[in-house]
Amino acid sequence: MSALSGLMNYDLKNAVSANRLVGLWRLMTGFRWRYFGATLSLGVAATAKTATYLLLRYFVDTYFGEGEPVVALHMIALGFVLLACIEGGFTFMSGRWAAQTAEGVTRRLRNYLFDHIQHLSFHYHSQTTTGELIQRVTSDVDAVRRFFADQAIGFGRVVLLFVVNFIVLLNLNTRLAWISIVAIPVVVITSFFFFRRIMKAYESYQEQDAILSTTLQENLSGVRVVKAFARQQYEIEKFRRDNQEKFERGKYLMLQHSFFWPVSDIICGLQILVGYFAGAMMAINGEITVGTFLAYMGVVGWIIFPMRNLGRLIVQISTGMVSYNRIMEIIREDREPLDDGDCCPGGEPKGELVFENVGFEYEPGNKVLENISFECKPGQVVALLGSTGSGKTTLVNLLPRFYDYTEGRILLDGSELNRYPRRYLRKHIGIVEQEPFLFSRTIRENISYGVSHEVTDEEIENAARAAAIHDVILSFPDGYKTLVGEKGVTLSGGQKQRVAIARTLLKNPRILILDDSTSSVDTETEAEIREALQNLMKDRTTFIIAHRIQSIMDADLILVMDKGRIVQCGKHDELVNQEGIYRQIFDIQTRIEVELEKEIASVS
Repeated sequence: MSALSGLMNYDLKNAVSANRLVGLWRLMTGFRWRYFGATLSLGVAATAKTATYLLLRYFVDTYFGEGEPVVALHMIALGFVLLACIEGGFTFMSGRWAAQTAEGVTRRLRNYLFDHIQHLSFHYHSQTTTGELIQRVTSDVDAVRRFFADQAIGFGRVVLLFVVNFIVLLNLNTRLAWISIVAIPVVVITSFFFFRRIMKAYESYQEQDAILSTTLQENLSGVRVVKAFARQQYEIEKFRRDNQEKFERGKYLMLQHSFFWPVSDIICGLQILVGYFAGAMMAINGEITVGTFLAYMGVVGWIIFPMRNLGRLIVQISTGMVSYNRIMEIIREDREPLDDGDCCPGGEPKGELVFENVGFEYEPGNKVLENISFECKPGQVVALLGSTGSGKTTLVNLLPRFYDYTEGRILLDGSELNRYPRRYLRKHIGIVEQEPFLFSRTIRENISYGVSHEVTDEEIENAARAAAIHDVILSFPDGYKTLVGEKGVTLSGGQKQRVAIARTLLKNPRILILDDSTSSVDTETEAEIREALQNLMKDRTTFIIAHRIQSIMDADLILVMDKGRIVQCGKHDELVNQEGIYRQIFDIQTRIEVELEKEIASVS
């Protein structure tokens, strides 16, 4: 709870910025002083390291030169030990504080991203693949973690080492100091040149990695379908193509790295050789002492090689920048407001619904629903019948405001539906989806998932009995504690449907939506469910989507839909005597049932 409360106290939308460095700085809110301490500790460690070489110069010039020893030898040895302890201790503290900052920022970032994704609209999720979201919440967040843990602090370390050691070089010998940094501008310019190229290559690589993750996720989720249709070879080839593309992009990315390292190594190596040669000649000519030359050899290495690492860090920082931008693309998406309505009734809705010329389109110019008009009194059962794609599911999705209608209006208990907060509607509307989803938890947890308060075993069992699944559950060795496989894979289609129905019934909603919820059960089980639902539907407004006319014959109002329009409406007795789609479906299903009965009779 503390992590979540901390998350709520700081909205990461504040970190959204056109400038990525500014955005990363904002992400560090609450951790900046700790990170500053990590950087300062690096400065102390760098100073201690440089002081070691100065002490070495004093030791050599004093005990091997012409100087008079002022400090005892054992004190010099103790000085080396103390400086090593200071360097090691402050390096440890720097790494510790940097790691705490990196882990703290990324923990908050992951929590926020998960929370944010949960509140994005249905439209966003319908357009974004699962693999893409997983990639950004895992791989991209980890890249941001590496930025704070290694790259940003490493950049500060390089700068501090350069400043401290260059000051020392100036004190050792000004001319030698300037000779030693001739190549540094070249290294920096080369690094920025590769920075842009590698950033684009990494972004392309991450995009393909997300595609590969999506392919893998879809294959694992649909493994039963793959095996049922013996399409393993097709899926293997598809994965191989995506993996090959990732390989090609990764190879190009590594190629850019492979160009950078030799170039930077050659430049830095030449700089070291030039510096050593100049220093050696100056020592031979007596311009500097041997101790100064030895100190110079140590100090110059802590300038040149960190600058070489600066190039590496600049290149690696590009990956953190790309990942930050990919994460911010999600955070920039507006959340679906749950409490946006101004109509806040104190109690439950009565369930009176009026559709007045309602229209809806997912994309401009592509109408899915058009001129939908009907009335539904509280407690009535409305059935929707029609071919696949006729708009039945879209129509009921307007009720909990998964989508908002684009034309006309819907009235709930006399008030515009769009005035009701989404949270209120979804609290009082229960849905059994056409393709029920069960979590990898126990059956008890799946049934009680829709309620936020504690429920008794008796309440759960009553809901299961109403859904005709209680006896089936008791037949399992662990009963209600039976662990359901991923997406309910351990249950049959009909069993999953009934568990989903029980989950909705336990919620006890005022408005009930059954989206073809009996499509995966046999006729006998369907009859059991239908009989159990009769009592539970009393005083509830219920919408039933079905393909079997037998399931909707008793509905108070039947809407026959075709291409987003209502083409027929009425009760069963009225529609069956009219020419139209309903009569055609009724005749076909009746004929099939008669033929099936004859076939069964002939076999018996």
